[in-house]
Formats: sequence, structure tokens, C-alpha cells
Amino acid sequence: MLEAPASAGKEIGEVLLEVRDLKKHFPIEKGFFRSVQGHVKAVDGVSFVIREGETFGLVGESGSGKTTLGRCIVRAIEPTAGEVIFRLPDGDEVDIAAMSRRDLRDVRQHFHMIFQDPYSSLDPRMSVLDIIAEPIRNNKLLSESREIQDRVRALMDVVGLDIQHLNRYPHAFSGGQRQRIGIARSLAPNPRLIVCDEAVSALDVSIQAQILNLLEDLQEEFNLTFLFIAHDLSVVEHISDRVGVMYVGKLVELADSESLFNDPKHPYTEALLSAVPTTDPEIKMDRIILPGEVANPADPPSGCYFHPRCRYAQEICAQETPAWSEVAPGHFAACHFAEELELRGVDEDD
Repeated sequence: MLEAPASAGKEIGEVLLEVRDLKKHFPIEKGFFRSVQGHVKAVDGVSFVIREGETFGLVGESGSGKTTLGRCIVRAIEPTAGEVIFRLPDGDEVDIAAMSRRDLRDVRQHFHMIFQDPYSSLDPRMSVLDIIAEPIRNNKLLSESREIQDRVRALMDVVGLDIQHLNRYPHAFSGGQRQRIGIARSLAPNPRLIVCDEAVSALDVSIQAQILNLLEDLQEEFNLTFLFIAHDLSVVEHISDRVGVMYVGKLVELADSESLFNDPKHPYTEALLSAVPTTDPEIKMDRIILPGEVANPADPPSGCYFHPRCRYAQEICAQETPAWSEVAPGHFAACHFAEELELRGVDEDD
């Protein structure tokens, strides 16, 4: 039997992760001496919390900074500034962003990442047994070879893989099976938080549904907490408890899933929601086509970054940066007119 992580059985609702003013600025180097001429502000002052046992969805167009944010949280890349406060099983809090590499190694077992490409994220020279066992060995959770093999077999059974394929290599599996291997690897050290970076976007639709259902089952069984990064809002709506919307390195809206999808407060969210497909033939689709491209994070517009593409923009939008404010209980947005606009959600037609 697999043991549940230390958080299992606790009441859902305690803050497990708090991101405070997190930034990641990539330097732009030019010339023979590689002097810094500016910065790409991929993540620019993002703050939010994730509660134990919930799924926090993070959405936005390509280039919005959501993947960079996820990788900064688990220190796959180094953040420029800010704090990532994580609560350990014993109740102590640590700042992942400020920890030394040596100290980070001791707590890394408590958070893991599932990557977008289920093939490139697996070492083609390693068998399934070695891939899943790697975090167990690295974190010195088990030492006996027999115990490690038993643990790997149990994980394979949990994620729906045939234990007879224990010694096969990644190339012998389908995309969905490879992602199950990646999920089993992430579960191996009993983590509390798993960052899912576009975990189903590379899979066929039917396989996507299977993986999403698997993640939900695993969350219930092991009381996992997910940061679910995606660009497909229909997927995010299905799995998320709360959703944050990113645009050019900043959060522009955050709310529980139902409120955000039915009563958006930011024009960018409204435009994203208009592209969500519906299965009801009676609902007329009226997609909002945004002009132009996502703003350049190395040279963003003045004021509200979204104003050059916003159909509701007024003069103040180009002059002043909108404040991040709570426009309804638990519903936050960064828009000068968030309390005045009546925006269309996914359940409304024209």
C-alpha cells in the first residue's frame, strides 16, 4: 500500500504556499562585452496563495509568464526577487526562493513538477523502474532495492500502468502512458504540492480526460495540492477550484472557478472565455478577437499593459497602472473599470 503524505486527513483550507511579489527578469545582453541593455520581465510582481488540498489554475496566452512562474516556484529556475513561502509537514515555513541549494535539497521532496512534454521530460536511457525510483533514491527515502521496487510497483498500479512493463524504456509507451510515468515519478516521494505545467496539452482529447480524472482521483486519495498551468480554459474550468489569469508577467484577475467563468471582471478574461467551446448547439458563439499581439515584456505599454488591445480602454488606462483590488468577496482584478463593466461569461449568449 502507498502511504499518504503527511498532510492527508487535515482539513482543507490552510495556506500551503504563499507567493509574495515574485519576479523573474531575464537580462538582455548586447555587444561584444555582453553589457545588459534591459530586461525581459517574464514574471513581474505576482502574489497569491494556494490552500492545502485545492487546485489553483493559472491561465494566459503564450508569453504571459505562467510557465516561468511555475518553474520559479519550484526553483527549476532562479527567481529575481520575491518570496515563495512553503509550509512543511511539521508546520515550519520556509522561503523556497531564498534557500541555499543544500537546504533546498532537503525540502524538495515535498513539491514536484509534471512537465508538458511527456517524452522529453523522461530520460530515454532509463527504464521505467529507474525513472520512478530516482526521486526515492535522491531523497534517500528507501535504501533497500526490494523496498524501492515494491514502491515503484505500487505507484505504477496507482497511475494505471502495467507492472510487467517495469523494465521498458520511454520510447515503448504512448504519450498518455508516458505522462502516467511522469505522474508516478512525481508521486514517488510523497509530495504535498505538484505543479502541473501544461500537463495535458500535448495529449489527444480522449487521453486528456483520462489524465485529468486520474489527477482528481489522486488528489482525493493523497490530499495533493495542484498548481495547474494551462492555456485551455475548458480544462482549467473542469479541474480548478480557483483560477488566476496572467497577462505579460502580471496577474490581472483571480477568483474561484465559478465566479471567474460566469462573472469575469477583467476584459482580458472576457476575451479568453469567449474562446471556450460549448457543447450546447443553442448557444451562439461570439468570440472576441483581440487586436495586435501580446505586449513585449521587455518593453511593455504604459499604464495598463492590456490597454492597446482592450475594447473598453479609456485615457486613464494608458496613463495609470490599475490597482490590484478586491471587487467582490474573494474576487480580485487589476482594471480601472472592474466594478463598472458588465462582462460576458461562458454561460451567456448575446
